[in-house]
Amino acid sequence: MKKDFIELPESMKNINFYGFSWIDFLTSIPSPLFVVSTYKSNGKPNACLQSWVTFTGVDEENFVAIMASVNKNGHMYKSIKEAGEMVLNFPSAEIYPKCMETIKNNDFGDDEITKSGLTVEKAKMVNAPKIKECFLNLECKYLWEKELMEGHNVVMCVKVVNVSMDNEYYDEKIKGRYGKTGYIYNIHNPINPETGIMEGDSIGIIEKIK
Repeated sequence: MKKDFIELPESMKNINFYGFSWIDFLTSIPSPLFVVSTYKSNGKPNACLQSWVTFTGVDEENFVAIMASVNKNGHMYKSIKEAGEMVLNFPSAEIYPKCMETIKNNDFGDDEITKSGLTVEKAKMVNAPKIKECFLNLECKYLWEKELMEGHNVVMCVKVVNVSMDNEYYDEKIKGRYGKTGYIYNIHNPINPETGIMEGDSIGIIEKIK
């Protein structure tokens, strides 16, 4: 039986949503996890674990990423606005723990990639570091941004100018893009609206069903 939720359920009224909408936790719609890498103004690599993104081909020549929630107060936003270039790095579950380390290793003077146990590589088309261990790297250039609500994070659109993918991943008979070795997804704190019980963050994978 379906139920409609027009307003915040009573069971969820005492929960801290840390700036997210309560609907985010109610629906818990998964989104791919990736690491945005840039150079800070001091030349040190910056790495920011992100989610809430979608991709679309605008036409035969243009493929863009639309990041729905970019924090205007972080190193990532500042370095993107300064340089206009970045790399979106997609990890497998195997290296996810090291990607999580980038959250801790985020001082302005840190090489956030190397300090987290990952390897910096030079990008081909943009002035931004790639993460070697990630099976897919999308080199991108900044296009535009927009605040959906005044004072909140911005939606940012970037254009993909080069795709670098490990050949074991674009061959579906070896590792492929899906399953245990492929893309990983952020499952953001699913909550039961009747009890207010929150399961907590987890990650997931895509399993092909046919």
